[in-house]
Amino acid sequence: MNTGRKIVATNRKARHDYELLDTFEAGIALTGSEIKSIRAGHVNLREAYVLPRDGELWLLNAHIASYDQAGRFGHDPLRPRKLLLHRKEIDRIAARVQEKGLTIVPTMMYLTRGLAKLEIALARGKKQYDKRETMRKRDAQLQIKRTLRKREE
Repeated sequence: MNTGRKIVATNRKARHDYELLDTFEAGIALTGSEIKSIRAGHVNLREAYVLPRDGELWLLNAHIASYDQAGRFGHDPLRPRKLLLHRKEIDRIAARVQEKGLTIVPTMMYLTRGLAKLEIALARGKKQYDKRETMRKRDAQLQIKRTLRKREE
């Protein structure tokens, strides 16, 4: 099934380090050279995070590589980028971050109908033992699949 989405970048580290509670889709305010670089797939979300500031959400530390053909009219790869959401969503997200000690992490960047979208998630940091438990569960599921595959042969 084709959903019309082309995934450009995922933040696998976010799924490992955080328990993702709620996800939102946000647009991003970009310059011309940034969208061209995104379409080429030159994006890294590994160290990126989202901060509410002055009633707006800002994407920080997301690395969108410089576009070679832009020359001196290019962009700063690590500049803060404004996220575009409805006012009610921004207020709800900012309130939950303030009261419950949650954080906002970008999980995926993708293109939909030519527009760059960012999936962000409200997240709670995992403790080290939670990470180990997740890895144990994943290994157990893998072992079960292997055993079933051998049985079918």
